Amino acid sequence: MTSTIKVNTITTESGSTLTVGGCGKTVALASGASQTGFGRTGTVDWQTGSIKTTTFTPSNGEGYFCDTSSGGFTANLPAGSAGAIVSFSDYTRTFQNNNLTISPNGSEKIGGIASDAFLSTEGQTATFVYVDGTEGWINIQETSNSVTGNDNLVATGGTVTTCGNDKIHTFTGPGTFAVSQVSPCAANNLVSYLVVAGGGAGGSDYAATSGGGGGAGGYRELVSPSAPYTGSPTQGYPTPGNRITVTASSFPITVGGGATANPTGPGPETFSSGSASIFSSITSAGGGGGASNRQSSPSPSRVAGTGGSGGGANYYSGAGGTPGAAGNTPPTTPAQGFAGGDGGPGSSSYGSGGGGGATAAGSNGTAPTGGDGGAGATSSINATPTARAGGGGGAGWQDGPPTSAGAGGTGGGGAGGADGGNPGTAGTCNTGGGGGGASGASGEANTGGNGGSGLVIIRYKYQ
Repeated sequence: MTSTIKVNTITTESGSTLTVGGCGKTVALASGASQTGFGRTGTVDWQTGSIKTTTFTPSNGEGYFCDTSSGGFTANLPAGSAGAIVSFSDYTRTFQNNNLTISPNGSEKIGGIASDAFLSTEGQTATFVYVDGTEGWINIQETSNSVTGNDNLVATGGTVTTCGNDKIHTFTGPGTFAVSQVSPCAANNLVSYLVVAGGGAGGSDYAATSGGGGGAGGYRELVSPSAPYTGSPTQGYPTPGNRITVTASSFPITVGGGATANPTGPGPETFSSGSASIFSSITSAGGGGGASNRQSSPSPSRVAGTGGSGGGANYYSGAGGTPGAAGNTPPTTPAQGFAGGDGGPGSSSYGSGGGGGATAAGSNGTAPTGGDGGAGATSSINATPTARAGGGGGAGWQDGPPTSAGAGGTGGGGAGGADGGNPGTAGTCNTGGGGGGASGASGEANTGGNGGSGLVIIRYKYQ
């Protein structure tokens, strides 16, 4: 049962203490009622119904949200009385552009100095209490930045770095790009990406001849307008089929491994190609292996492999010049890579073709010199201009003076072997570079260089 007592004044019967309520009880003001005379607890009442946009004089016990988006203005502090308290907060997070000036009353001070103070940090909130005539108003609490809600894309996975307003997720091995929140602005969910497959291995050689350079792993890139950077010439934004607009879900990432070069000695004359890298609907094909010359029976075929970029051909005595393998297989628009170079015959000398790269075909071998690997592509998706997907160099051989080997293509391609009896150099890891072809010697077998592994990078606007 609820009882009501109506009185105007309650006083003590004796002494100076009036006790209201009992131990463990709660004394509550009715909804809508206000209190006076009890003093403050060190806080202010925030005036949410009156956003300040021009010069004003605050009242003791109140906090104000100040909008300086159209220009700075001044808060003139009230006359100082011990215990007076006022607060100010950056309503539009624009104090860094247009300051809020805090002016003391007359000859009074702020922190012991009789001059204006300035709130000039984005999202700043400050509370001032008047203490005495010596120090005046003292700032007792301040925050430098306000916390706001995030209406941008939020995701995890891989190694995460930032560049300006963008986050960058780099995968050098298999993983998951997990999107927990998408942006209400659909354009911000269109992500930038780079997908590079594993490079093909250079061709091996068991005798006095040369192996072709390995083709680079397929190279596919898109620069989203919402997360822009300087991409490669092959970036595919204009083609709708290349665009990936993510949803709040998980995207498995496959990073293709570089191919392992064929062993020397008896066995089929097969090439060794890299493995594909995959992000959502984007697949980059592994680089084609360079042509090998192994000891085999029956008659060997000695062909290079097709792939993201094609492997370089070798030349075998009596077989004539052999063509390099095709790149951009299967076909994509823009092309994910180029063909390997042809083999070059000579009189007791051989020059194998270089592997294809992301932006150029491998050079043809010109006996006794191996062809250079095709050039890779340069992108700043990771905030630093970086070349990737260069083809491996072809090997050279001749019966006589030292020979020259093809250089690896810019972007991690390995160099070919030279001087009759040198293995190929491996492609660089996480570039998709093709391996260099091997140069054999009489009675000496050498293996081609392994292909470099690929990678996947995803970039998007996060703030």
